[in-house]
Amino acid sequence: TVDSATLANKALEVIEGHFLFGLPYDGIEVVLHPQSVIHALTEFADGSVLAQLGFPSMELPILYALTHPERLPDDGVRRFDPVAASPLTFEPLAPGRFPTFDLGVAAGRKGGTGAAVFNAANEVAVQAFLAGRVRFGAIGETIDAVLQAHQVQPAKALEDVLAADRWARERAEARCS
Repeated sequence: TVDSATLANKALEVIEGHFLFGLPYDGIEVVLHPQSVIHALTEFADGSVLAQLGFPSMELPILYALTHPERLPDDGVRRFDPVAASPLTFEPLAPGRFPTFDLGVAAGRKGGTGAAVFNAANEVAVQAFLAGRVRFGAIGETIDAVLQAHQVQPAKALEDVLAADRWARERAEARCS
């Protein structure tokens, strides 16, 4: 997907990890895994690591998230074959290599409405790219411009987030026109 190419999805996952699990941003390490077989790694206090592996599709991780703590059979899920998936490689995320990722994490760190503005601007810019209205590089440029123009506000209620989302979509749409 486009969000995989820009790593916008990873920025949103870092933000989710921060809010869902109470992890500090500096305690979340992003590792690039080109084969997309390992969907999550969790390191425990004793140093052991638990991995969620599967075919490069989000179907199984989403099924697990929706049905946890139960495990429901799904005959449509392709079974994981570790031999066919080999080798598995990992790379560190070099700072600055994926500007959209950096923008997303920075927006999350600012708190309040920052993450909502990042997400909305990204969605509009990606749709504009897919429609052929902007080039690939304009995705990050659009997000950056919208974030620069945004005054982060506290997100005390759903309406605060929805208002920031609407504002960001309008700004991003105007920039992509």
